Amino acid sequence: MTIFTFHLAELRPTTTAGALWKAPTAASMPGLRHAECLALMQLGAPTVSPARMQLRRMAMFARWEDEAAVDAFLADDALGRQLAAGWHVRMQFLRRWSRLAAMPDLPARTGQWDPEEPVVAVTLARMRLLEAPRFLRWGKPVERLVRDHPGTTLALAAMRPPRTISTFSVWRSVREMEEMVHGHSAVPAPDRHAAAMVERRRRDFHHEFATLRFRPLSEHGEWQGRSGIVPR
Repeated sequence: MTIFTFHLAELRPTTTAGALWKAPTAASMPGLRHAECLALMQLGAPTVSPARMQLRRMAMFARWEDEAAVDAFLADDALGRQLAAGWHVRMQFLRRWSRLAAMPDLPARTGQWDPEEPVVAVTLARMRLLEAPRFLRWGKPVERLVRDHPGTTLALAAMRPPRTISTFSVWRSVREMEEMVHGHSAVPAPDRHAAAMVERRRRDFHHEFATLRFRPLSEHGEWQGRSGIVPR
C-alpha cells in the first residue's frame, strides 16, 4: 500500500519559490512516487490580494512507496527537514473521481469506510487559463462554503503558477463531506458546490481535474499553533 502525505510549513519565500520551480522527484528522492509543491492561498480571498499566493507558507502533496520513505525524506532531504518543522498528515487512499496523468494507476475506489469516520479530501487541477474568470466566478462561493463549513477542521487552497491549483480539507466525517458535495448541508446556500460541478460538466474549467478521498492515518507536528487537526 502506498502512503500519501500532505505537508504544511512556514518557509522562506526563496525556499518555497525553489520548490515550486523544481519539486522533489522519484529520481532525486528514493521511495517517492510523485510530489506537488504549492504556495498556500486563503480560501475566499479577493482575486487580487497577497492572500492569493503566500510564498511564506508552502504545501506539499506527495505519494510514497511506504512510511520509511517519508521518514527518510523528512530526516535526510534539505527540503524535507524544513517541512518536518511544520505539520503533515499521512493518509491511505480511498477513492478517486476523474484522473491525473501524474498518478494514472490509482483505482476508482479501494476499501470501505464508515460514514462517521474522519476523512481528508484533496483536489488537484491543471487549469485552462482562458477559463480562469469563469472558474473564479463559480469557485469562490465554493471556497467560502468549504472554509466556513462546520464539518471541516482545516480547509485551505494552494497553487503553483501558471495553472496548477489544489484544495485540501479535513472533515469530521465522511457523511458531512458528502452532504456538502451534494448540497444537503444545513448551511446558507448549501448547493454552491453542486452548482459549480454542474457548470464544470457543461464546460470544463480545467485540462485535468481530480478529487481524491483519503483516510487519515496519523498527523505530525503543528500548524499555526494547532495540533489534533484530524478528529479522533
